[in-house]
Amino acid sequence: MNEQLKQVIDNSRRIAFLGGAGLSTESGIPDFRSADGIYKAQTAYGHSPEVLLSHDFFWQHTDVFYDYYRKFLLYPEARPNKAHRALAKLEKEGKLTAVITQNIDGLHQAAGSQNVLELHGSVHRNYCTKCRKFYPMEYIQQSEGVPTCSCGGIIKPDVVLYGEGLETKTLISAVTHIQRADTLIVGGTSLVVYPAAGLIDYFSGKELVLINLSRTDRDSDATLCVHEKIGEALSFLLEEDQ
Repeated sequence: MNEQLKQVIDNSRRIAFLGGAGLSTESGIPDFRSADGIYKAQTAYGHSPEVLLSHDFFWQHTDVFYDYYRKFLLYPEARPNKAHRALAKLEKEGKLTAVITQNIDGLHQAAGSQNVLELHGSVHRNYCTKCRKFYPMEYIQQSEGVPTCSCGGIIKPDVVLYGEGLETKTLISAVTHIQRADTLIVGGTSLVVYPAAGLIDYFSGKELVLINLSRTDRDSDATLCVHEKIGEALSFLLEEDQ
């Protein structure tokens, strides 16, 4: 157990959490740039993920977009890991005010977290671009080719594609929680993807904790750096119940 991390959490009253793909890798979901991640598509599809997952590509090559999307972004078998469960416990105890995530897999909610701010949307929400009717992830999985609504409109995942802006309401809420926090824990992210990475600049509280396997460019700004898997780093929170 990291005693210093435990002490920080014990002494905190308002914690905000900002997380990235490192949380989901422990649930078997590849991160964006790993050898097993969605960058494999460059050889399979002849385009980079930034192109395949762009707003323009969605509308110009919707069939190819969905072929790629189903193969590389949907992981219905994934389950919450120790990090997700530990954060849900902190929220239940009244210490954690919000989970701010760059992930689109819905695992924080599956673990029991209530106040989850999804910066990049969710694969579990899909909507008709014509009538705005919503469809679950299962509908996308079970459909073939381009999924369409009962009204005939094209269905689009409620995820932020390249070339699209983040939802203003979600971004403002994330900034507010970070500004009000006495402790900000940043986990499972290399802090290179903006604007999400820039949210750390709104924090002016006491303890900035960075938990990531590799070093980040913001390590020098932190009061505590933990270079290990976030599930392992936070597992002591679950052990307290045993």
